[in-house]
Amino acid sequence: MTWLYALATVFGMLMGAANLPQAIKIFRRKSAKDIHPMTYIILVIGSLIWIAYGVEIRSVPVIVSNISGFIFLSMVMIGWLAYGRN
Repeated sequence: MTWLYALATVFGMLMGAANLPQAIKIFRRKSAKDIHPMTYIILVIGSLIWIAYGVEIRSVPVIVSNISGFIFLSMVMIGWLAYGRN
């Protein structure tokens, strides 16, 4: 494993976790009224496609970083489903 491989994996996970503050804010406020769901739907679908691509090319950094993104994006979507609709 090269240093770039490890760095890509770690920072990929951190990039996926960038959505965590938004998810936390939604659940703390019990409100997602300012969230446009289409943005997160596109991002969730995109992360699923990247996971499939990572599996196809057998790239752990691509797979791990997009699984991380998928998890946190899904948390935002769950928050929107629970609190965002009127």
